[in-house]
Amino acid sequence: MKNFTFLLIIIIFSLNSCSKNIFKRSDIKDNPVNVNERVKRNIEEGRGIRFGKNKNGGTFDFASSNELWRASIDILDFVPFSNASYSGGILITDWFDGNSKIKNEKRDLKITVRFLSNEVRADALDISIHERKCKNTIIDCKVKKIKSKLESEIKFAILQKAALMKNTKNKSNAKEYRKKKRTTIEKKK
Repeated sequence: MKNFTFLLIIIIFSLNSCSKNIFKRSDIKDNPVNVNERVKRNIEEGRGIRFGKNKNGGTFDFASSNELWRASIDILDFVPFSNASYSGGILITDWFDGNSKIKNEKRDLKITVRFLSNEVRADALDISIHERKCKNTIIDCKVKKIKSKLESEIKFAILQKAALMKNTKNKSNAKEYRKKKRTTIEKKK
């Protein structure tokens, strides 16, 4: 027990002496107001690190270049989204009318699209459909995940549209490449 107490006292004193070196008093006139100057000074003093030298920020190729994402948005444009998170890789629609055939019953559907890959392939998407059936009031509702042909139809439509978008993009990229190559050759002549 004496060893433990002695060790604890030594640790407290050593931490106390270290804190004076770590936390220095700082005045506003000593620190630059401009963020870029502050970052530059911290890096020069060895107190920071910087990745890359892009002053314009990162290049984010989100939904504008991902064919699966754009195709999913286009196919499901008939219903509003309750969650559309590109970084999370998920699209969730709001509840929409599912046309119940039973009298005094309201049937709503919700579609969830999970993106498992950025590539246009059959296993890149996971589509699930939830059904909400309400009898007479909104309070008396049951929600369950259902299997339906609609899942495969939506998946097929998204993949078909994404493949078409990718093909169109590839063709336009090829045209631009050929055009640049021609202008380069003509300049050399």
